[in-house]
Amino acid sequence: MPTIFTIGYEQATQAAVVAALREAAVEVLADIRYLPLSRRPGFSKNSLKAAVEEAGIAYRHFRDLGTPAEGRAAARRGDQAELSRVYSGQLELPEAMKQMAELRALAEEKRVCLLCYERNAAECHRALLFDALFGDFARVDLEPALVLAS
Repeated sequence: MPTIFTIGYEQATQAAVVAALREAAVEVLADIRYLPLSRRPGFSKNSLKAAVEEAGIAYRHFRDLGTPAEGRAAARRGDQAELSRVYSGQLELPEAMKQMAELRALAEEKRVCLLCYERNAAECHRALLFDALFGDFARVDLEPALVLAS
């Protein structure tokens, strides 16, 4: 059975995320954030792309598979029902459907990992994307080492 990996960078360093990807032998990091920006050092698109490519992992940004603003607000509130409603609408858009087809084809050929912020995949749209697109795949949620508070 083919496998899709997922990873969230909440409470992790860039090095810990890259290490988890390498350990799982991920070949392509699929960034599924609508806005690939972060206040966490190392997780904005260019910095993350450079780090994973240096580790021998390809980077692809799938903007249209990200969550629109109202979905991100629902996720912050912990409103999973609203997040699911908003995100299912996002996945019906033609540009999202095109990127879903691209991602599916890529995952059939390579070891792909879906990346977003939330550490717990069950609280993130990446689990919703998995359910919509990869029902015949196994899902492995990678958990990078946590940053220890000092």
